[in-house]
Amino acid sequence: MTVLLEFDGEFAQITLNRPEVLNALSFGVLKEVSEALSKVADSDARALIVTGVGDKAFCAGADIPELMNRPLMDELEGAALGQAVFNQIADLKIPSVAVIQGYAFGGGLELALSCTFRVATDRARMGLPEVKLGLIPGYGGTQRLPRLVGEGRALDMIMSGRTIAAEEGERIGLVNRIDNEGSPLDIGKRFLEPYLKHSLCALYFAREAVQRGGRVSLADGLRIERDLSTLAYRSDDAAEGLSAFVEKRSPTFKDC
Repeated sequence: MTVLLEFDGEFAQITLNRPEVLNALSFGVLKEVSEALSKVADSDARALIVTGVGDKAFCAGADIPELMNRPLMDELEGAALGQAVFNQIADLKIPSVAVIQGYAFGGGLELALSCTFRVATDRARMGLPEVKLGLIPGYGGTQRLPRLVGEGRALDMIMSGRTIAAEEGERIGLVNRIDNEGSPLDIGKRFLEPYLKHSLCALYFAREAVQRGGRVSLADGLRIERDLSTLAYRSDDAAEGLSAFVEKRSPTFKDC
């Protein structure tokens, strides 16, 4: 299998398993990732960890030979496939983290960008080098990166095609944390565990408010926040959280 799916308690882990080609993303791998994500969405997992086999690469990008000499419509459909699969990750109702060891280039970085969070080891090297091939990113990089690090920094990375290390990634906000202790699963669980003390409903509403609000005017963003906060108040978890506060006890959330 080129994509591994495992469950460990509250956690689901999707692992790219093509170490011989630095976990490159063929179209077949993208379809396997999509199938794995559907299973995660239908499971009881409360968080997702995305990793790659080995310490050389999280994912070195697209499978370049597969991209050559294709008809125009095949190129369009390939970009649409990559975007659709990565949207599946972004649209999950549970938080996700990409644990980046080694290279995360091109489609590999775009995969990481589609996750809620990114944690890197100090061996991580990241970039969108498509411009060096006369191309531009096609799986969401031109859209997700500027929303994360700002237009100026995104244009610098995309138009230069340069590689950045984990330290710079953390400084500009591309990487949430640098962590070198343990396996990718250990790193991912350690990062996500504090979030899982909270209601998944509240986490989802909070993420939606921030992400949707960032794409509209302040006035429209405030309306999004108003509506989502009202929905949050109507949840059973909100009733439990408020009661627990008044009763001076820890809440027991049921994610609804």
